[in-house]
Amino acid sequence: MTDAPDLTPDAFAGGPLDLPGWRHVYSGKVRDLYAPDLPTLGGVHPLGDVVLVVASDRVSAYDHVLSPGIPDKGVVLTQLSLWWFDQLADLVDNHVVSVEPSAEPGDGLVPDVVAGRAMICRRLDMFPVECVARGYLTGSGLAEYRAGGEVTGIPLPAGLVDGSRLPEPIFTPATKAEVGEHDENVTFEEVARRLGDDDAARLRDLTLAVYARAEEIARERGVILADTKLEFGVVPHAAADGSPGTGRIVLGDEVLTPDSSRFWPADDWEPGRAQPSFDKQFVRDWLTSDASGWDRAGEEPPPALPADVVRRTRERYLEAYERITGTALERS
Repeated sequence: MTDAPDLTPDAFAGGPLDLPGWRHVYSGKVRDLYAPDLPTLGGVHPLGDVVLVVASDRVSAYDHVLSPGIPDKGVVLTQLSLWWFDQLADLVDNHVVSVEPSAEPGDGLVPDVVAGRAMICRRLDMFPVECVARGYLTGSGLAEYRAGGEVTGIPLPAGLVDGSRLPEPIFTPATKAEVGEHDENVTFEEVARRLGDDDAARLRDLTLAVYARAEEIARERGVILADTKLEFGVVPHAAADGSPGTGRIVLGDEVLTPDSSRFWPADDWEPGRAQPSFDKQFVRDWLTSDASGWDRAGEEPPPALPADVVRRTRERYLEAYERITGTALERS
């Protein structure tokens, strides 16, 4: 294993890094995507048609990427995703090919500096839909319910409140939004119109199966999985490296992390109010408090996060990992 560059923790909260053997191609709110530097690899990557997905420590709220980041957040997201991929392996394939660290710079494996927060993943053609499963009513689902008694066209019983458990989990898809924009909830019928009946049904069934498995596992650990967002893709029929694709549906992106899901402590669950959660709620609460001095409706970006908010948010992410997996997080 090679010596990693001496980077400060803030390096993982900024933009993309210079990684031997990889070139940066895209950044989202949290993740940076790298393609293989094929000329240095003899024209082909040894693992096939792959990308390097790196989870940063960036944190976003209300469509703004905030400063500073949350130390170790990217490690939590990656390691928890890998743990969940293992729990779900018999239900659905996933996109992870390797997390093996580089033996020498530029060999196409995971560079040392991002080991623990990066995965080499199969390149997929992603479905243009967020696959959301809800077992409890909150967030945008609660807003829809209050407006019309249903969520994405699915009627729900009267009398539900914030945090109510639904009679059964429901599939409530949303369109994918660009960075800085909001996802828009859509009906299953709209998904079927866009993707076709067969793919829409497969995505719905897989999403609900993943939620059911994860909800049971989390509940055994004293954690409520209120809802989760999944992303699926297919292995292309003609991969960039010339290998044949399969067309099978594969689970991609992150899975069942505090960024893609609502996890609540079971012993604090009390329908009728906002539930405490294992995520960046401290960040959202501070931004909307008088202490921040920030006008969410204004034009100014949010101020820097106080050290106490950063610390408490980091502790919440670590607690989520440890409660769900039953182990302490190993940090490189």
